[in-house]
Amino acid sequence: MNELIGDRELYEKLKELDIQFEYHQHPPAPTIEIAVQYWKDIKETTHCKNLFFRNHKGNRHYLVIFDHRKELGIHSLEKYLKQGKLSFASEQRMEKYLGLKPGSVSPFGLIHDKEHHVYLFLDKDLGEMPNISFHPNDNRASLVISYANFLRFLGNLGNKYEFMDFAAE
Repeated sequence: MNELIGDRELYEKLKELDIQFEYHQHPPAPTIEIAVQYWKDIKETTHCKNLFFRNHKGNRHYLVIFDHRKELGIHSLEKYLKQGKLSFASEQRMEKYLGLKPGSVSPFGLIHDKEHHVYLFLDKDLGEMPNISFHPNDNRASLVISYANFLRFLGNLGNKYEFMDFAAE
């Protein structure tokens, strides 16, 4: 697995769970705007935006995952969560809970959240897509997996999650 860019522990977990994936290496893509240019040849896949928030007290953390073509207003998210004011989590919190650096946020980072501290909100519309993609905890590559296998991956980790209707926001 040395030739694959990304988190070695992630690749080991995918292998353990017998989860197949497509691997796409590309130059660093720390933002959606940059990543889009490298995704143009990846067909039949929904590429996801992943945002990591903390509540105003700093004692709860949320990973919000949705189709990169959708917009998410932070005020709508605050209203939905009923946790008060939200802000993007700091680099230190990202490292502590997900083992990630800014620009590489991915639900695959949950393999480092051994205490299941981070709560996920998933765009319910992702379930209509056959495949979704995320960075393998490194923004120099993208992995495409089936939606069903993604849910299996999440179920194995143990973090709690719920589906959110972003259209209703």
